[in-house]
Amino acid sequence: MQIHQVIPKTKSKKGKYIGRGGKRGTYSGRGIKGQKARAGRKMRPEIRDLIKKLPKKRGYRFKSFQKDSAIVNLDVLNKKLADNSEITPKILVEKGFIKAMGGKIPTVKILGKGEIDKKFSISGCLLSQSAKEKIEKAGGTAR
Repeated sequence: MQIHQVIPKTKSKKGKYIGRGGKRGTYSGRGIKGQKARAGRKMRPEIRDLIKKLPKKRGYRFKSFQKDSAIVNLDVLNKKLADNSEITPKILVEKGFIKAMGGKIPTVKILGKGEIDKKFSISGCLLSQSAKEKIEKAGGTAR
């Protein structure tokens, strides 16, 4: 059997012509006036409206991707922790200085607000420059 010998089981039917006289009436099933009634109408896609509403400012990012650090000041650590104590994000969560977000320990940044007179060994935390200087001046270590 060749391709020119293939015969379809159903007959091909042409689409219905609208707006050329006949039984359809004056508006030919298009309603009265408006963009949808015109020839060559081009409707605006709905997705374009959604795209237009998105912000186009410089540096825009979804907030869910930005992780905020939990902030702890030196004066709070000086009041509540003992001398020569070790400070890590896990210990700060256990002692109640910061809260675990969604069951995960957040990144911790220690800021240099207040004075310090105890030795602390800090690891796994971000430090501001002033906090690092104050910790080393008091005899502690910051890694």
